[in-house]
Amino acid sequence: MTASNPSAIDVSTLTGTWTLVPDQTSIEFHTKAVWVVKVKGTFKALEGSGTVAADGGVSGTIVVDAASVNTKNKKRDDHLRTADFFEVATYPTLEFVVSDAQLSEAGQVLIPGSLTIHGVTKPVTFAADLSVSGDAATVSAEVDIDRSAWGLTWAKMGAGLANHVVIKAHFVKN
Repeated sequence: MTASNPSAIDVSTLTGTWTLVPDQTSIEFHTKAVWVVKVKGTFKALEGSGTVAADGGVSGTIVVDAASVNTKNKKRDDHLRTADFFEVATYPTLEFVVSDAQLSEAGQVLIPGSLTIHGVTKPVTFAADLSVSGDAATVSAEVDIDRSAWGLTWAKMGAGLANHVVIKAHFVKN
């Protein structure tokens, strides 16, 4: 079942507690470094969970390991772990806390919440696709964020502040 067909979603089948499966979850980012050089990287999810109430209310959390940043360039990855960016010794995780979810007119699920990066929490809302098969669900989304909103402003040699993030979070029902 996919949220792109709103009438296909039966909230009663989603009601309950869901646990993130970290090794089946992917978090990618795309950005620009040094003028026009495109950079693609990944993070690893540590843990997460979600709850769907009988009335359709949704809450949840996904915790990401900041030190797991991987662009396949050791020197760049080591720099991303410093105080210029994620400062992983002080801020070891990134966290998204879901405050609700609603079906959009386009059939996607609108997910508002709070994203914490580098100790700074900001509201973020994005549209996601939801697919459910039995006791498994996948939430897929793409969102653009400006890292400067979280105080990550290092941008020497034309490095971009805009980041395109692609998330595919896999959950199982408890």
